[in-house]
Amino acid sequence: MSSSETDADGVAGTLAGTAAAGDAVSPSGWWSHRWPLLGLAGCFVVAQLLAMALVPSFDAAEMQAFEDPDDPVNSGLYIVLILVFTAFVLWLVRRGLQNLLQVIFMGAVGMTFVYVFYPLFLELGFAPAGAWLAGIALAVQLTFLLLTFPEWYVINTCGVLISAGAAAIFGISFGLVPALLLLVGLAIYDAWAVYRTGHMVDLADTVMELRLPILLVMPKTRGYSFLKQRSLQAQLDSGEEREAMFMGLGDIVIPGVLAVSAKATLGWGVGLGALLGGLAGFAVLMHFVLGGRPQAGLPLLNGGAILGWALAAFLLTGSLGL
Repeated sequence: MSSSETDADGVAGTLAGTAAAGDAVSPSGWWSHRWPLLGLAGCFVVAQLLAMALVPSFDAAEMQAFEDPDDPVNSGLYIVLILVFTAFVLWLVRRGLQNLLQVIFMGAVGMTFVYVFYPLFLELGFAPAGAWLAGIALAVQLTFLLLTFPEWYVINTCGVLISAGAAAIFGISFGLVPALLLLVGLAIYDAWAVYRTGHMVDLADTVMELRLPILLVMPKTRGYSFLKQRSLQAQLDSGEEREAMFMGLGDIVIPGVLAVSAKATLGWGVGLGALLGGLAGFAVLMHFVLGGRPQAGLPLLNGGAILGWALAAFLLTGSLGL
């Protein structure tokens, strides 16, 4: 489960992209799993469309995370931050400091909400001070709801908002070259973290135990409650069929960064090309996820987004825009 991301994205960097959890199925499993698959795909598309639509508001509010979006050093700095933050999270988990971890994550989620809502309130005509206050007030309410009732549909709704805001902020903060470097670097890291060290599965387990809103949860059965979700690792070890499919927010945010950057640089058509490419990568990823083991999401998702951007840019503009 990834997830990947934070700071304002406090969410993205942490679980940098592991799509977790399916069950061994025959080819007909696509049909039997159609609703959770469509639900995850729908969240992926809606979040990235919303992120691209937020670009003018975020530009006007000067929400860029880096002063020079075209500096490739930004990508390296961000990847280093992710590595350091992930190491810190693992240290907290191994020390049994899950309560502190929950405070940190919920604080990051609350801050992300504020950054998402502030530009929108500015667009509605609020003065800057009023926009901050309104954004904080709404962020506090949503964060409180997540703390007191972290059911799957609450988490998914908030997750789409968080993903859209994070993708928009970082999409306008990375030019095309830095965005491409970011996607390639994080895809490599995600594969290493899932297949080599396995620590992403441990992080996913902790996220579900604490009911942290940095993943999407799509039930496969009626009556499913995320509040009663068992340990992912225990389910993997036992081979039992799981009642839901999961996807880290990083699996939306990171490919979304390229979609937003492409839209901001080359227009809606190229941004949509990157989105559709990422969606194609999602379809391939789900084929493997249905095989029953956690998968590194970013190699396929980022690869699809890069391919979609390249094709759309060449077909619509005659160049890659680099």
